[in-house]
Amino acid sequence: MSVYSMTGYASAQTGLQTGAPQQRSNTQIGLEIRSVNSRFLDLSFRLPEELRAAEPALRELLTAKLKRGKVEVRGSVEQQNATVVPEPSAELLQQLQQVQTHVQQAMPQARALSVSDVLRLAGTQSSSPIDAVQAALPLAKEVLEALMRARAREGERLAVMLLDRISQLRTLAAQAGPLVPKLVEQQRVRFVERWKEAMALGEGSVTPEAATDRALTEATAFAIRIDVAEEITRLNAHLDELQRLIEKGGEIGKRLDFLIQELHREANTLGSKSAALELTRISVDMKVLIEQIREQVQNIE
Repeated sequence: MSVYSMTGYASAQTGLQTGAPQQRSNTQIGLEIRSVNSRFLDLSFRLPEELRAAEPALRELLTAKLKRGKVEVRGSVEQQNATVVPEPSAELLQQLQQVQTHVQQAMPQARALSVSDVLRLAGTQSSSPIDAVQAALPLAKEVLEALMRARAREGERLAVMLLDRISQLRTLAAQAGPLVPKLVEQQRVRFVERWKEAMALGEGSVTPEAATDRALTEATAFAIRIDVAEEITRLNAHLDELQRLIEKGGEIGKRLDFLIQELHREANTLGSKSAALELTRISVDMKVLIEQIREQVQNIE
């Protein structure tokens, strides 16, 4: 199963022939869908009047395929008449005359319809809203499939990048583990040297055995304080789960976001226990990689 990005764009157009044979009109219906990241599925529609009736069907179509993202659907209807000027039918002229008379009776100050008004209204009658809606639904399926392919391509690129960052984090975790025993040994030697200096100043008031025991005790306490084995184990477990989810695909965005928070917590703890510059550097590098992962995970469905 693919990893889907929430970012994508697709558009398409289709032609629709309407009107009487002597006044044939070619209506171009266009649809475009664009999506960006969002915590939930947020649909918005910008449709002309001819396509308003299609909104419930479009909403049902989108919710069946998309689970997250801020999705905007735009529609357009453009008429390209075969004749330069549409010729109103006798029935339409009679209907307009009746409507005008009724309006002027109620509103005596209303102006009469001009020739341009009549021609404009005649042009709007050349296409049927029902025909436009029927043509828009297959077009919407085509655009949605193109959007899903675009989101899958973007998701594939994100997955490759995330797996690369996961590999880098594993390398840093592997570098951090062996540092702790070295730091403990260095600290033990340092304690022994300090106790030897103290014995020299105290003229032998402390036996060498006591000094060694005290150094070992201090080194043990130091080892417990800086031990990051648990943090590294949990970090590797989170990385394993991240990789498993990415390779599995599907609706994984929210799970990934939770795991990123856990990774960040372990990296912070690792930094707080740092007793050497090298461990601090590893912690900082981990945080940089985790932040890069977090930014990209925000785009995954």
